[in-house]
Amino acid sequence: MNSANTPGSSGVVIVTGGSRGIGHAISTLLGQQGHAVVINYASNAAPAEELAHALIAQGGRALAVRADISKPEEIGTLFTRAAELGPLAGLVNNAGITGTKVRIDEQSAEMLDTLFNINIRATVLAAGEAVRRMSTRHGGSGGAIVNLSSVAARLGGLPGLVPYAATKAAVEAFTRGLANEVAREGIRVNAVAPGLTATDMVPPEIEKLAETVVPMGRVGHVDEIAQAVAFLLSPASSYMTGSVMTVSGGR
Repeated sequence: MNSANTPGSSGVVIVTGGSRGIGHAISTLLGQQGHAVVINYASNAAPAEELAHALIAQGGRALAVRADISKPEEIGTLFTRAAELGPLAGLVNNAGITGTKVRIDEQSAEMLDTLFNINIRATVLAAGEAVRRMSTRHGGSGGAIVNLSSVAARLGGLPGLVPYAATKAAVEAFTRGLANEVAREGIRVNAVAPGLTATDMVPPEIEKLAETVVPMGRVGHVDEIAQAVAFLLSPASSYMTGSVMTVSGGR
């Protein structure tokens, strides 16, 4: 089995938006599995710092880094700070927003700029930074990238969230394309597409909706999404690239 494109148990992994919701669960699990975790946050330092301290107290290595990934220059800063823990082995492009929930004829250009900048432009730019550090073409040792998508990419999104669905469809196209581009450079690129998941981004009525639209009859839990991400970073998925793993209770 080729382990050159799989982060080792001590490899440095950046998790964007890593202090809340799904990102918090991913950062926690990766830290518990022995990865050195860089927990990115945009503005609220407390949850990121608390998580980093908790992982360190458990004997792990972690670093909380403030960076607004809607700003390209701050993405570069994030990767520079991550090097304090060692060579980069993995990137989880988790940060994202749903945008303003309004009909398409009420969307403004400003709303769309913010949505696309965070959900897709930042994903592309962060992946570029990761490739420059991990690719064997650039002297790296390989690694893995996992992008967070959504079942909305294929279902079209809930009413009022159509642009959000479009950004996630773009994420999936980018995942497949980048996987092909860097496959011979020691980098695997995959995505996880959660279904309705209980986070602070999801209103309480979603749990009721899940009872009727999800075959398993419930929302997903953040830990269930984190397990899928960890799998795609692990040696167990060493022959997977360009894949989108759906974690949606059958929806």
